[in-house]
Amino acid sequence: MSNSDDSPLPSKLATKWNVRHQHAQQHSSDNPIPASVLSEQVHLLPANGDALDLAAGRGGNARFLQERGFNTHAWDLSEVAMDELKCANPAIQTQVRDVIKSPPHSDTFDVITVSRFLDRSLCPSIEKALRPGGVLFYQTFTRGLSNPDFLLKPNELLRLFPNLHVQYFSDSTEGSESQLVAIRVS
Repeated sequence: MSNSDDSPLPSKLATKWNVRHQHAQQHSSDNPIPASVLSEQVHLLPANGDALDLAAGRGGNARFLQERGFNTHAWDLSEVAMDELKCANPAIQTQVRDVIKSPPHSDTFDVITVSRFLDRSLCPSIEKALRPGGVLFYQTFTRGLSNPDFLLKPNELLRLFPNLHVQYFSDSTEGSESQLVAIRVS
């Protein structure tokens, strides 16, 4: 079983995600794939270090990073997803964690990946959690969801991380996701 963030019972949101991940396990024999921003911009990864797949889901980004030699952590609200990931790859340090209530500490990671997750209030903590020279790989929706609170506005991803140095950005009007790779320089 994964580590816990001291939550005695799953929240309504955690239960929702547990059900979704249980369904995904039953209907897919494939390993989850990493976000395209990570796999297509892999050349922007540092040589090694500590990596976090935040709101990891089934851990496609975590698996990708661990295979490349990173000391990899995966955090998600879903115990089902974290247990599946831990069984599939025990080298990944999984944690059942509400990242909104318990964001990462400052100066902790050399790489942070976030895909298909958006809580704007968390962005300053993500930025501070990178060590100097640390790289953020972020990809999430600009359209296609029913709740507009979870959709980025044009160029919003750039504004959410104002203190990072942009290495790659895509906010294509043809796609449904925005992508950012950015470095903390100091």
